[in-house]
Amino acid sequence: MKRTLILVYGVLTYAFFFVAFIYAIGFIGNIAVPMSLDSAPTAPLGTALAIDAALLALFAVQHSGMARPAFKRWLTRYIPESAERSTYVLASTVCLVLLMAFWSPLGGVVWQAPTEWAAVTLQALYLGSWALLLYATFLIDHFDLFGLRQAWAAFRRRRPGRLRFVTPALYRIVRHPIYVGWLGIFWFTPTMTVSHLVFAIGASAYTLVGMKLEERDLEAMHPEYARYKRKVPALVPSPKRRLEPGAEVTT
Repeated sequence: MKRTLILVYGVLTYAFFFVAFIYAIGFIGNIAVPMSLDSAPTAPLGTALAIDAALLALFAVQHSGMARPAFKRWLTRYIPESAERSTYVLASTVCLVLLMAFWSPLGGVVWQAPTEWAAVTLQALYLGSWALLLYATFLIDHFDLFGLRQAWAAFRRRRPGRLRFVTPALYRIVRHPIYVGWLGIFWFTPTMTVSHLVFAIGASAYTLVGMKLEERDLEAMHPEYARYKRKVPALVPSPKRRLEPGAEVTT
């Protein structure tokens, strides 16, 4: 019964995340949703800024804090280790849903695509950034990132095992293609409203801080990561810094 509950919990958590993920595409891109980042303002500017800053801070603290090894060790004193990642995904999804549900638009246009061609290009880059993000998760282990691998292993009475440090495809060009996708999602828009700009700045700042914290953990877990870090740039591809196909990253 316990194994079955862990599996059901993992699957339902993933389904909840996936629905929120799809809605977020419309919310950030102002595509076919009742309310988005770019909706008409409904609160005074000061109040709206305070609400939005609190929502961004809540997501940042939860998303980064629960990802730290010390928090994971504390959490698994109370829940099965096989359910830890699903719990993280659930908490992150709840914070994302709260952000989308209670976001207070600010109004005003900062810049706008000057031509229809430019608007279409920016929209394509926005959607392409979502595709890049999803693709990058599958390059490493999508189902481990979202807790399904751990839940399935528990159901089969097996330990999932520690994942090896690997650098497939895009990870040989930049260290964080997932974050490249997120930054594109934040900034590619045909119309940059004040509301969207506040979101983009706050989310980008958190992404860069979270990247530094993640790299600190990766260096502690994988000794070879320090050499990988020297060879491959974090976000911006460079012709001089990349891993050639077949090259190994070892200490």
